[in-house]
Parts: sequence; C-alpha cells; structure tokens
Amino acid sequence: MAVAFYDLTSAAGLKKLDDYLLSRSYISGYQASKDDLTVFAAFSSTPAAEYVNVSRWYTHINALLRISGVEAEECGVVIEGSAPITKEAIATPPSADTKAAADEDDDDDVDLFGEETEEEKKAAEERAATIKASSKKKESGKSSVLLDVKPWDDETDMKKLEEAVRSVEMEGLFWGASKLVPVGYGIKKLTIMLTIVDDLVSVDTLIEERLTAEPFNEYIQSCDIVAFNKI
Repeated sequence: MAVAFYDLTSAAGLKKLDDYLLSRSYISGYQASKDDLTVFAAFSSTPAAEYVNVSRWYTHINALLRISGVEAEECGVVIEGSAPITKEAIATPPSADTKAAADEDDDDDVDLFGEETEEEKKAAEERAATIKASSKKKESGKSSVLLDVKPWDDETDMKKLEEAVRSVEMEGLFWGASKLVPVGYGIKKLTIMLTIVDDLVSVDTLIEERLTAEPFNEYIQSCDIVAFNKI
C-alpha cells in the first residue's frame, strides 16, 4: 500500500513529517527501506536543525547510504506538492520481481497522518517512551579520531604493523592518513586518522578487542586516543 506525504519544501510539510518521526525511526516498518530513500530523495539539501526528528532520520539514512545501502523493500510513498521523484534519484532501486509485488497496491493510498489503529497507537507510545528514556543519548553522527599505535620495540616491522591496523574492517569505520613519528631510542609510533559512525563503532572496543588482541598484538603493544572530535 502506498503512503502519502505532503510538500517537504514547505514548513507545514516538514512539521508534519517531524511530528510523524517523533515516535518512529523509519518511514515504514522497523528497518530502513526504499520508502526512506524516496523521501530522502525529495530533499535538495539537509533539513533545518529545528526539525529535530527529521534531521535525525536524514542523518541516519545518509550514513546508511554511505556505508551499506538500503535493501528492504518499500510499501510505496507518494509525496504530494513536490516534483515527481525519478527512479534515478533513488540510490538503491527495487528489483524487478519485488517492484511488481509493490505495484499491485499502487492504487491504495494511505494518509500517514490519518487515524491510527489501536496496535499502531500502542507501538507509537512504546517507541515514544523509549525515546524519552534515552533522552540523554546524543544524535547519531560521525567523529574524527587521531590514534597513536605503539610497537613493542625498535625491531618491530612498522610496515606490517600499519598493514595489520588497516586490515581491521568494521561497519562505520574508515581509515585515513597516517605517519610514523619517532619516540626515541630508534622506536617509532604510528599516528593514524580514522573516521567512525558513532552509533556503529566504539573506539574502546576497536582498541581492546581488535587492535591489541591476537593476532595484531604481535606488532602492537598499545594504542592511545590522541584526539576525538565530533564532525
């Protein structure tokens, strides 16, 4: 079944979407879907920060698109009062077989801002309670981290040490520039930049469970966080 939104270029349309996302993480269902991509494509720029829930949702979908894409199928979305959204505007278009199933319900438009069923109201109340309980939790975002990686001694192969560090792969982890910095007595440390998606990567976990654990501890003695900045 298709769902209907209003003009997202207007303050009224954004306000209604912001109210709708107050108790929801996604446009439809409990995971990111192509409905989210359709609405995402309707924005020509990042929504204003005053629309807190829209901004949270927009940032999250943008991060997913950069990291892994969105595969879940859509219920169908219609955005009234905006220019038509082309297939090319959607980053991960639906496959032919799943699109055919969605097309069967194209004529059954549902106004998202209409009355909800009792089950939907109960689910919305539960989600709202969860949001209030975690009100201190920061909005999803990215951070830039500067890490010092120290070898055991001057005989440690620093090239292999850096290869070991960069071989660590995690969703939301992006390695950046690096350099070797002398620390004395012929020993050098690796200073390396990394960017993380905050709700996907813990730097402490990265250090304790990956970089200083086997087999990486063959080269790495310890790691220190030199700088940690929100992007």
